[in-house]
Amino acid sequence: MRSDPPAPLDQFDLRILEELSVEGRLPVTELARRVGLSKSPVQARLRRLEETGAIRGYRALVDQVRLGRDHIAFVEVRLSDTRERALSAFNAAVLKVPEIEQAHMMASSFDYLLKVRTESMAAYRNVLAERISTLPHVASTSTHVAMQAVKEDGLAPAS
Repeated sequence: MRSDPPAPLDQFDLRILEELSVEGRLPVTELARRVGLSKSPVQARLRRLEETGAIRGYRALVDQVRLGRDHIAFVEVRLSDTRERALSAFNAAVLKVPEIEQAHMMASSFDYLLKVRTESMAAYRNVLAERISTLPHVASTSTHVAMQAVKEDGLAPAS
């Protein structure tokens, strides 16, 4: 995690980030046209945005439903210990569970909210029993099953 203060972003940087967040494979020449700069300054800005961490990477948005992974559960997790060492152990263990797409520490009546994606309810039950419930310091869980994804990764699901 970066500890440096974020570099100030101007209107061109923000426009570049906006364009790339919608279409990450946009050619530099087209990106330059859309933001109103020439190719060289856009390339320099892209390099700076990558180096400073404003752009963390590029990836394909995969349609998980077409891959058969359309079961989504949100899991509230309560820990038995919330001291820093316990939180660090839980965080490190969560990173090793591929079915956990997202994990957020919460200021709530529970400690973490996990987004878990699997192929089916049966697969989810196995992940919950064998992986999530055995994570360090887990005291209890509560599951909420999603019926439909309306918006994911900033987009409406593919039809």
